[in-house]
Amino acid sequence: MTASAPQIDPPFLGEPYLLTPGPLTTSYEVKQAMLRDWGSWDDDFRAMTRDMRSRLLALLGEGAGEFDCVPMQGSGSFAVEAMLASFVPRDGKALVLANGAYGLRSAQTLQYLGRAHQVLDKGDYLPPRGDEVAAILACDPSITHVVAIHCETSSGILNPVEEISEAVYAAGRKLLIDSMSAFGAIELKPSQIRYEAMVSSANKCIEGVPGFGFVIARKAELEAAKGNSHSLSLDVHAQWAHMEKTGQWRFTPPTHVVAAFLEALKAHEAEGGVEGRGARYTRNRDVMVAGMRELGFETLLQNRWLSPIIVTFFCPADANFVFGRFYELMKEKGFIIYPGKLTVVDSFRVGCIGQMDEHVMRQVVTAAKETLAEMGVASAAPPAAALEERAKLAA
Repeated sequence: MTASAPQIDPPFLGEPYLLTPGPLTTSYEVKQAMLRDWGSWDDDFRAMTRDMRSRLLALLGEGAGEFDCVPMQGSGSFAVEAMLASFVPRDGKALVLANGAYGLRSAQTLQYLGRAHQVLDKGDYLPPRGDEVAAILACDPSITHVVAIHCETSSGILNPVEEISEAVYAAGRKLLIDSMSAFGAIELKPSQIRYEAMVSSANKCIEGVPGFGFVIARKAELEAAKGNSHSLSLDVHAQWAHMEKTGQWRFTPPTHVVAAFLEALKAHEAEGGVEGRGARYTRNRDVMVAGMRELGFETLLQNRWLSPIIVTFFCPADANFVFGRFYELMKEKGFIIYPGKLTVVDSFRVGCIGQMDEHVMRQVVTAAKETLAEMGVASAAPPAAALEERAKLAA
């Protein structure tokens, strides 16, 4: 299929662009799909659910036949909890690879679930590496599963899941991937990266709206998950078994969100699938980062770890820079950015995903330039200590 350039809509009725890792700016077609009501038990809606599951599996490419797709009501964190509770057995133990808030949230989830776990915490700057994982697994034979974050959006880092997978399976363990903010724009083909299950959400790189997540897992793992879950509503096996038998969700589905997501999946395919979507986001990132660096801003991460999903910038050291004011002025110009989520340094984030292209990202840079001038910020350079810390950790 030959991909066509996507039609990027201007903000709807003057709404600002959402420069966040989701919810994000959606197309008119996605919004319009929510104007009709659907019966959750009706054959038409059951057909929509089948179509959605099939289209998501198709994104895996070769090897997709070994997997199935199970949508789960709720936000992305609901789906992550469902995956962890369903696939890490109660007598299992998980190694959580953390380098930001979402890895730590997985560890917190496992604590709530009463699952034994260990955390490899790499801080905000660096990814977990395969050799580190291999060393931990060699020292602790009780670890049954490894949990990895594909794109850690608190820092914007893209983690090396391929080398992590190689280390996990060389040690005879199993990998679960939180690809919440990456699936649909960054390849996660089981023919290239082995894993048992992954999880993502409707309102990320597929460019739908919030309301459900989905677990894509090996059928063998789904069958083995019976009885593992702590929760009635978050039981992936029970949801899967019910869908396979009836075609229906066990409990009230977000019907309008599913209709919108199908439109988003069709647009994703027309853009060239994962490769096409990822190329646009990468171009968004490159144009935006180059422009912000010209203004004097510095990225938290070195180029090799920058994801095409969201980029973290240090806040300027200039005394006139106040993030709250910067945020409000950017919003007045039509751009909602994201606060930082780091523990060691003041920062903010700019997302690259959603209904935006490189022309929009140039407008973002112009808005940032104008905002700095309005605030009387003479330099966007970060504190010297922040750069020294980055250099020390990266060495």
